[in-house]
Amino acid sequence: MTDLSGTASDYFASMIEDYDSLIRRAVPTYDAMMSVTLEYMPPDPASGLELGCGTGNFTVALAGRFPACRWTTVDASAEMVELTGARLAAEAPAAPVECVVGRFEELGFGPESFDVVTSCISLHHVTDKAALFERLRPMLRPGGTVCLSDQLTGATGRVADRHWDRWLEHCRAPGQCTEEEVDHLVEHSRAHDRYESLGAYEKYLRGAGFVDVDCVWRDGMWAVITAEAS
Repeated sequence: MTDLSGTASDYFASMIEDYDSLIRRAVPTYDAMMSVTLEYMPPDPASGLELGCGTGNFTVALAGRFPACRWTTVDASAEMVELTGARLAAEAPAAPVECVVGRFEELGFGPESFDVVTSCISLHHVTDKAALFERLRPMLRPGGTVCLSDQLTGATGRVADRHWDRWLEHCRAPGQCTEEEVDHLVEHSRAHDRYESLGAYEKYLRGAGFVDVDCVWRDGMWAVITAEAS
């Protein structure tokens, strides 16, 4: 049984062998969401930051879509970073990608280090997203882009409950997740996830100095959000 007593990074490190299978069974729009996130990025970034590499699915996709971009990918799980590095070596050996173990809240990259900051279903683990966006803003060059996908809550309790019910219905459909897996996902969510509404994301981004905040795609609790550095 997966141990839920530690951090979110501990949880994912403990299930590393099952992660890819589970995420595609538990997230109904996973591949579509990654595709849209890539689609709304700037066409030719020179440098980019990915927050949360996981097992490297999105990192490999970034390297394939933008082969000339110098990517830095950061994850708090050393096991996930090691796996992502191995996947890149096998699947995109020429890609200029640096894999770093670290917490998003402690990033210390210099001013104007990146053209784009992106993330795929990682930021809902961050408690203080306003502070994170304020930390990220100076790291982006003027006109740089934030393009992230994440798991959101609803603007009202009724909408949030419906999002949650729809997700559980998907997970429990034949061929998706076992009841034990659903129980673990729900327990993990209660222990580690900090869901925010779309309105909260917009508030935090604008407060940090971003403009043109937009939700370019959404399916229930899953969304892709973009913004520009002023």
